[in-house]
Amino acid sequence: MMAEYSPDYVGTVTKYVFVESPSMTPGELALRAYEASEGVLIKETCFGLQVTGEPESVDRLIEVIRAFDPAHIFVKDRGFPPGDPRRCRANLGGARPGYLGHEREFRILRYITRGLEELDRRGGEEAEPAPPTLDKKPKLDIKRLQELIDTEES
Repeated sequence: MMAEYSPDYVGTVTKYVFVESPSMTPGELALRAYEASEGVLIKETCFGLQVTGEPESVDRLIEVIRAFDPAHIFVKDRGFPPGDPRRCRANLGGARPGYLGHEREFRILRYITRGLEELDRRGGEEAEPAPPTLDKKPKLDIKRLQELIDTEES
């Protein structure tokens, strides 16, 4: 039976802020975040920041720091609070299980950035996707298909 869990930070949320920017490091973003934190706990990480606090305060902080470089700063919710013994690497040993997911997600951020920058370049208007082109004549005529099926059944 698992021990009952009692959270340390009741009523708070934790979010990860990923920085994949050519002009800003996680350390620089952390300094700017501290200036606007208003009671939010901030931890600098190798990929950006981890911020914990009351939901409204965290959302306000996220809005401020994303404004510095919106196409290169990304946010995601953390599933478990910091220090949660069910997931904390201090209790489990080694890397936290979600870290490998972060590593994979971090690699695809540059593609999302390119898409955001392209939308911005177009003035935010999305281009209509071209409808798929159909060949004039199907590759296999329906009558011929039925003949093949009938032949196979005999």
